[in-house]
Amino acid sequence: MSTPVQDVSHVRLDDPFWNAYRQLIREVVIPYQWEALNDRVDAAEPSHAIDNFRIAAGQRQGDHHGMVFQDSDVTKWLEAVAYQLAQAPDPALEATADEVIALIGAAQQPDGYLNTYFTVKAPAARWTNLAECHELYCAGHLIEAAVAYYQATGKTALLDIARRLTDHIDQVFGPGPGQLPGYPGHPEIELALMRLYEVTDEPRYLVLGRYFIEQRGQQPHYYDAEYERRGRTFHWPSHGPAWMIKDKAYSQAHAPVLKQDKAVGHAVRLLYLYTGVAHLARLTGDADQAAACRRIWDNLTQRQLYVTGGVGAQSHGESLTCDFDLPNDTAYAETCASVALVMFARRMLELSPEGRYADVLERALYNTVLAGMALDGRHFFYVNPLEVHPATLAGSHRYDHVHAVRQRWFGCACCPPNIARLLGALEDYVYLQREDQLYVHLYVGSDLGFQIAGQPWQLRQRSDYPWQGNIGFELAGASQGGTFTLALRLPDWCPAPAVRLNGAPVDLAPLTRDGYCHLRREWHAGDRVELDLPMPTQRLRAHPQVRQLAGKVALQRGPLVYCLEQADNGADLHNLSLPPTAALQDVQGHAPLSHAVQVQAEGQRWDATAPTDASPALYRLASTPPRATPQRLTFIPYFAWANRGEGEMRVWVDER
Repeated sequence: MSTPVQDVSHVRLDDPFWNAYRQLIREVVIPYQWEALNDRVDAAEPSHAIDNFRIAAGQRQGDHHGMVFQDSDVTKWLEAVAYQLAQAPDPALEATADEVIALIGAAQQPDGYLNTYFTVKAPAARWTNLAECHELYCAGHLIEAAVAYYQATGKTALLDIARRLTDHIDQVFGPGPGQLPGYPGHPEIELALMRLYEVTDEPRYLVLGRYFIEQRGQQPHYYDAEYERRGRTFHWPSHGPAWMIKDKAYSQAHAPVLKQDKAVGHAVRLLYLYTGVAHLARLTGDADQAAACRRIWDNLTQRQLYVTGGVGAQSHGESLTCDFDLPNDTAYAETCASVALVMFARRMLELSPEGRYADVLERALYNTVLAGMALDGRHFFYVNPLEVHPATLAGSHRYDHVHAVRQRWFGCACCPPNIARLLGALEDYVYLQREDQLYVHLYVGSDLGFQIAGQPWQLRQRSDYPWQGNIGFELAGASQGGTFTLALRLPDWCPAPAVRLNGAPVDLAPLTRDGYCHLRREWHAGDRVELDLPMPTQRLRAHPQVRQLAGKVALQRGPLVYCLEQADNGADLHNLSLPPTAALQDVQGHAPLSHAVQVQAEGQRWDATAPTDASPALYRLASTPPRATPQRLTFIPYFAWANRGEGEMRVWVDER
C-alpha cells in the first residue's frame, strides 16, 4: 500500500484574492445558478433540469427536456452548495438543498435506479447504451454531491439515495452470471466511487470502481456488443452514424488502461478517468496503475497542454488531437477540462508529491478555470481560446461553443456548476499531509489545523498572491516542540526563490527536491517561515514543434498568463508585435480590472493599410517592406479578458 494521506480538512481560507471569489460564489453564483436550473434566467437555452426531476417524480406531467445528462447540472450545483455550507451555516440555502434532495429521492425508482431521462423518456432502454448515454456519469456526479453534502452537514438523505443507486449499479454490472460486463462511455463514476468508498468504508464500492477501470478496453469490445444488441441504433448523430461508438479512443476505450500511453479523445473524459485511476492506485498501492497515470500525465503536459492550462485542441469531439498541435483561435480548451485537470493533479500529488503536478494545477486554476466565469459571476465560457477575432465567429459553425463574450447559460451547462464546485472546495487543494510531512501546494491565505508529531498544530499562511510573491507562515498551537517536515513548493516559474526561517536565510540547495523546499526540524509554536517568490514578468516561448507559435511569445507574471485585448490596444491585434528588447513594466489596472496588475511595454504596430486603387488586391507584390509605428502595449491577466465588452484577444504575440 502507498503512504497514507492524512485528513487536512480543517482549513479556513482567508485570502484577499480568493475571498472575493468565495464571496461571489456564495452571494451571486450559487443563487444565479439555482435560478438558471429553474428556468428563471433569460438564456438562449433553458435548463429544464429541476423540471425533469419533478416530471420523473410524478409531481407534474410532461416530457423530459434537455441533454441526456441534464441531471448532473443539479447534482454539481448541490455539491457546490455543500461546500458553502461547510464554510458557514446558511439555513435558507440548506433548506433549499434539502428540498432538492427530497425531490431527487422522489424520482428514484424502487430498485434504486435514478436517471430522469430514461425514467421519463425511455424506461425500457435503461443500461442499454453505456457508450453514449451518460447514466453512469450522472450517477457519479450524484455520488460526489452526496459525499460532499454528508461531510458538510452530517445529513444522510442524499448519501442514502446515492448508496441505493450504487448498490443497484453493483448488482447490474460485474463479472458474475447475468451481470453486464460494461463501463461508462463518459468516465466519472470511477472517481466518485473512490470518494464513496473513503466515506463509507464499504469495500464493494472500491471493487466496483476497480472493475469499471480494469474492464475498459477489453475484448470483445462491450460498446460493439451493446450496439449490436440495440439493433445498431445510436444517440448522437452529429459527427456521423454511431461515431461515438466506433471511435473507441474518443472515450479512452481503445485499449486497457494499463496499455494506454497517450492522452487521446474527449478531454474531460480522459481527465475524469485518470483522476479515478490515480485515486485507486493510491488506495490500493497498484504500481502499474500509477505508472499508467504518469504516462498519460507526461504526454498531456509535455506535448498537448496550452500555456493557460487549457486542454483539448479541437471542437470535434471536444478532444485532443496529436502532439504539439496547439492552435490558438480554434482551441477548444473546455472549462470542464481544466477543472478536471486540477482534480487529476491533486490525485497525482497524493500518489507522489512532486512540484510538477502542483505547477500544472496552479496554471489551470489561475488561468483557464477562472477565465471560465465573468467577474460578475453570471456569465460563463464553455470554450477558452487563446485568440479571438469576433468577426470570424459571427455566423460561423467552425467554432462550436466559442464566443467573444461569456454566455448567461448553455443547453449543455456542465461548465458553470463545475466552476462553482471546484472553487467551493479550494481548501482541498492547498495542503497535503503524509505521515510527518506537511506539503504546501498552493499559496492561498489560510489557517490549517493538523495533527503531527503527536501534537495539535495550527499553520497560518498569509500573502497577497498572485499579485505579490511574499508569503508568510507561522506555527501555533503545540504545547511542546515536535519534529516534522514542512515542504514548500518552489514554482517552476520562479527562478530565484528565497526562504527565511525565524529571520535567518536558508540555503535552499541541499533542501530542494521534487520541486519543494523540505524544511525538517524540531518546530515550536511561534516559528515563522518567509517564502519570497520574485515574480518579474517573463517571456515564454513554445517548443519548436508547435508550429502555430513560431516566432511568438507570451507573457507570464507569477502564475498568471497575460493577453492583449482590444479594449486597451485597439483592433487588429495580429498587427502588433513585441520587440525582443522591450522592457516590461507592471502597472495597476483600472475598473473593472482595478484589482489586477497589468503589464505594459513599448511595442509596434505594423502597417496594415490596403491598396487604395479601384480594385484592391487581396495579394500584392512585396515591393516595399512593411512599416512599423511605436505603440504602447497593455497586457491583462488572461482570466480577466472579456469583462469589458466584445473585442479581440490574443495571448501569443509576434516577437519582432
